[in-house]
Amino acid sequence: MDCVMENQTPISTEESSSSAEIRNWAELPHDVLAHIFLKLGAVDILFRAQSVCSMWRKVSKEPLLFRSVDMRNRWDLFDDEFYDMEKMAREAVDRSYGQLVKFSMEHFGTDELLEYVADKSGSLRCLRLVSCYRISDDALIDMAKKAVMLEELEICLCSFSADVLKTVGKVCPQLKSFRLNCRGYRRPHMESDEEALAIAENMPQLRHLHLFGNKLTNAGLRGILDGCLHLESLDLRQCFNLNLEGDLLKSCRERLIKLRLPNDSTDDYEFDASIDGGSYDEDYPSGFSDIDFLSDDGLYEFSGGSYISEFEYDDDDEFGYYDF
Repeated sequence: MDCVMENQTPISTEESSSSAEIRNWAELPHDVLAHIFLKLGAVDILFRAQSVCSMWRKVSKEPLLFRSVDMRNRWDLFDDEFYDMEKMAREAVDRSYGQLVKFSMEHFGTDELLEYVADKSGSLRCLRLVSCYRISDDALIDMAKKAVMLEELEICLCSFSADVLKTVGKVCPQLKSFRLNCRGYRRPHMESDEEALAIAENMPQLRHLHLFGNKLTNAGLRGILDGCLHLESLDLRQCFNLNLEGDLLKSCRERLIKLRLPNDSTDDYEFDASIDGGSYDEDYPSGFSDIDFLSDDGLYEFSGGSYISEFEYDDDDEFGYYDF
């Protein structure tokens, strides 16, 4: 018999009893569980899901679940000394059984870990490194030499040399997307086309290029347009040394499907987009001020030839340097 109450939709007793049933997640089909685990991602599988029951642990060992390993933005694990991010990364790579396609890490990683990933991931197509300060130029070069199928490389807030870019371009001919993003700043005024020319001369197959906060000039940009003939999108936000106008701007707009200019909005940028070096001064449209550059001895050199230290420090201080 159906239960009917005044001003309510009739609800059958059969439906009521059915909705009250407790469902056993352990009885879900293997392929359904695997699909759910894919939504979780490698870190949460290792960190949480595999510990629920023996059935879930069995599913968590499927290589398919570890084709993409994203270990960025895991501050919840960094706060706990119990969790070793490098050990977890190695476990994820092991469970992929050579099927790893995408690997990303942030704020951790060593040369040894990168070598481990390279040796066990011959099919790697995407590598993302964010704030990985402990990884050396040589380690990334060795990685690139082994990851010959690499199509996408992201290096954000790291400090690799232009020589790394040259080698990566040469040994990874299938590279289609490259992100070289750093912190944008206006002062001290510094110009460098070294990275831009390394890209222009060694990455001819690029379709997408991000150079957020780069120090390139118009000459470097022209080199990229001449060397990367297949380029479709280019992000130049906070590249304050560029003076985009006239034929150069016209060429960019005609050549590219998507173009982000130096002063375009950074609302959709995933990292901190605050600008180092003070506020923008209309007297110096390229961010150029009385300070020409930072000399090798850690002192500011002015146009008049005089010097002044960035800050005063006691004679007992061993170092007197600062971060850009």
